[in-house]
Amino acid sequence: MEVTIQLDSVDKQLELFGPGDAHLRVLRESLGVQITARQGKIIITGKEKEVTRAADVIDRMEKHLLKSGSLTTDDVRGFLHRGESSVTTRPSEALSVYSHKKVIEPSTSGQLRYVKTMLSNDLTFCVGPAGTGKTYLAVSVAVSMLKKKQIRRIVLARPAVEAGEKLGFLPGDIQAKVNPYLRPLFDALEDMMSFTQMKKFIELDIIEIIPLAFMRGRTLNEAAIICDEAQNTSPVQMLMVLTRLGHGSKMIITGDITQIDLDNGQRSGMVEAIGKLKRIRGIGTAELTQKDIVRHHLVQNIVRAYKKDKSRSKKKRSTE
Repeated sequence: MEVTIQLDSVDKQLELFGPGDAHLRVLRESLGVQITARQGKIIITGKEKEVTRAADVIDRMEKHLLKSGSLTTDDVRGFLHRGESSVTTRPSEALSVYSHKKVIEPSTSGQLRYVKTMLSNDLTFCVGPAGTGKTYLAVSVAVSMLKKKQIRRIVLARPAVEAGEKLGFLPGDIQAKVNPYLRPLFDALEDMMSFTQMKKFIELDIIEIIPLAFMRGRTLNEAAIICDEAQNTSPVQMLMVLTRLGHGSKMIITGDITQIDLDNGQRSGMVEAIGKLKRIRGIGTAELTQKDIVRHHLVQNIVRAYKKDKSRSKKKRSTE
């Protein structure tokens, strides 16, 4: 079978093909197809199923390049590995942010359900492994709402619970100690607006990025509130967070309930809250899985290997 694709972005052909045609080489090696480029066109030959898939991936590559302005080999591998879980997003499901000519779109069916759940509920819980876009998409929804003037401010919070280390043992003042835990939230924001704009919003308190404890005693009206890494909240902390929700606000609670860093025997506030609140109208729950991982293609394999090993260990303990 042979398919010819007319490129929409002829002026970006070098970026689309990659350094030394690296992106096309990934497609050839992964799908076993022949790909040649000629006068703004790409010709794909091979078996029907692989040719169709290659054409679909190239279409996604081109759209990604036009929207974000860049394309990496990891992006190409991500499009390949997402396969059937990828979705086509309607304009109403794309999230408009401050970056020049940029929108954020869910990449998988699980992410699409997550975005729909956030948009249709005042409170959303999202659980899923690393790399599934839990935090990134939550921040995208918040930034999109701010841009549309649906809210007046964004509050991003994380519990300062350490994976195997204590804050007191780290050098520096409290700001220096807490900053590493908040860094992923800064990273997400930096992808959606310029550094100058982000700095201005933070100085004006339009965007607040804080440790969870700083939310105590406040009522947050007309705000998008995101509690990230919420699997590491205690039941008392989670209740404190949930009761911060004010008029005209939206709250999103995200976490990976397989990676709880609380002391042994301490129950996760997020796990408890999902169980208690799941039948209340206006509260939604989204669950992302390995299929929704959109980081480097190896992350899916890493998560799968650890999950398999954990399952094996549980079976071994149950037979002892």
